[in-house]
Amino acid sequence: MNTLTKWNPMNEINEIQTRLSSLFGKPLVSNGEDRFALADWAPLVDVSEDEKEFLIKAELPEVKKEDVKVRIENGILTISGERHFEKEEKGKKFHRVERSYGSFERSFSLPDTCETGGMAAKYKDGMLTLHLPKTKEGIPKAINVKVD
Repeated sequence: MNTLTKWNPMNEINEIQTRLSSLFGKPLVSNGEDRFALADWAPLVDVSEDEKEFLIKAELPEVKKEDVKVRIENGILTISGERHFEKEEKGKKFHRVERSYGSFERSFSLPDTCETGGMAAKYKDGMLTLHLPKTKEGIPKAINVKVD
């Protein structure tokens, strides 16, 4: 079933800005106050759906479970947290550090067909998995059409 969405030109401008920023290795985040702040890093996320639910998987390597927060507010799902840099030990020096550390935040607009109260979250081996069931209205139904 297709849904009709209202066109907002600012969304397209924000998308272009995000794509340009990601070319330079720093994704944009929107935290309400500073709309164009650069994130320290952003985890990779897969979003999929089937007939019963939406599935969101976020890669959070070396992020502790207690450093991850998931919240839903006004139809927006936000995943945030922090990856800490390991302590520098005496006698150990780093020759190269390519991985990003620090805080992150990813936000996603949820469709109206998402039942946010039934969300289930699982965190294992650095992978956050969120199951968001669809409302009864969002589950596709087959309708038989009689042709004369």
